[in-house]
Amino acid sequence: MKKRFSEEQIIKAIKQHEAGTKVDEICRQVGISNGPFYNWRSKYAGLEVNEAKRLRELELENNKLKKLLAEKLLENEAMKDVLTKKW
Repeated sequence: MKKRFSEEQIIKAIKQHEAGTKVDEICRQVGISNGPFYNWRSKYAGLEVNEAKRLRELELENNKLKKLLAEKLLENEAMKDVLTKKW
């Protein structure tokens, strides 16, 4: 089962690493392997909690806009297909 960690927990773990705690020890405390920790570090390094929340909001908004754009492009293609048919 995949665990979900909040931005606060992730940033706290990264801050511990920046303070000098070893990665293995942090991973043991959190209950993950090294891989996810390094993924977190690449994504959240240097961020504060409020910045991480804003990042998530922007990602969600971006996904919504991508879906809307895809729907409109599909709709335009369908309209072009209908208009180019000869009756």
